[in-house]
Amino acid sequence: MSTPRPLPHAMSPMPDFEEQARLDFAMALKGAVRGPLREALPKIYEQEAAPAWQAEHGRPPQAWREVSEAMSGNDSYRWWSALSRAQQEYYVDVTSTVCERQHEELIERYRKITGGTTLGTLSLDDRVALPAYQGEVDIHCVPGSYFIERTQDDLWSGARSDLGSFVFSMGKHGALNDGKGQVGAAFIKERFPDLKVKRVLDLGCTVGLSTLPYCDAFPEAQIHALDLSAPSLRYGHARAEALGKAVHFQQGNAERTSYEAGSFDLVVSHILLHETSRIGLEAILAECHRLLRPGGVMLHIEVPVRRTDAFDQFLTNWDATHNNEPFWSTLAEMDLIAPAVRAGFEASEVFEVMTSTQSGALLGGWLAYGARKAGVAQ
Repeated sequence: MSTPRPLPHAMSPMPDFEEQARLDFAMALKGAVRGPLREALPKIYEQEAAPAWQAEHGRPPQAWREVSEAMSGNDSYRWWSALSRAQQEYYVDVTSTVCERQHEELIERYRKITGGTTLGTLSLDDRVALPAYQGEVDIHCVPGSYFIERTQDDLWSGARSDLGSFVFSMGKHGALNDGKGQVGAAFIKERFPDLKVKRVLDLGCTVGLSTLPYCDAFPEAQIHALDLSAPSLRYGHARAEALGKAVHFQQGNAERTSYEAGSFDLVVSHILLHETSRIGLEAILAECHRLLRPGGVMLHIEVPVRRTDAFDQFLTNWDATHNNEPFWSTLAEMDLIAPAVRAGFEASEVFEVMTSTQSGALLGGWLAYGARKAGVAQ
């Protein structure tokens, strides 16, 4: 039987032997579904689905929507898709069970860790309203998404997110699952070596997985992190304290924050934009511009949703249809320069490039999108 393996910090949910076996199975199933089973789909498309579609329409499928139409009736694809959805629901169920069983103990740990003198701070505001793109969808098929609160100091969704992120990535983004933050910090240092970073803001931080690398990358800087989810912020605050990192967590909406204009040198996010909407994205970019000092930089590390090949784009968009990611496929087709210009950035300062992952485990790397604000830092 598998030996229980908690995450490497004091707030980690501790699986028992049976739960660890289920977690191991969840990761193995994910590896199969996203590995050899998915890798068989291009051949199935080329030999079965595409010829059938061409026989009916007189030409091969072109855009990803036509590829989707061609594949939708293929039994092998439908089996793979059903198994992929089942795997997603299974991993959510397993990680939820681990955290539910220990919820009271986790709350006590949170109170003990944050009850005295702390390195960072936590500021919650129950007046913060959820935008529709968050409040009306159980993101990632998680019941209650990241906002369910059933008891005082509830942090179940934060604990589940921490454990779930590790299981979902099959541990390939580091023991602390901080690969995106590591990539983002390294990208800033390499592309903007002259940037003097005194204050950093991480938008949509969840539990701060990607926030903490900025503490190490810019040890003299003050690190702030914002999210809508109070349970995630409670857990993230205690997690950061347990790891000896000073982060100032605040509950708020990235579209309209309470921070002063021109108060940050660097504003970042990590896989946030695809969880929003067209209107929400425009508002977030405008808020980034408002928050940045002259010469400051915004950087959004995103899922590599853009593909040049129609079949690859079809597979990439599976999450939009089957994993409660409604904005995913829209973001893949958007012009991202124009909204940044409307937000106030100069077109020549906007960048959209692919960058490698820390471990190289994610095919295609991450999408790095952002811009530098005009002007010279004071």
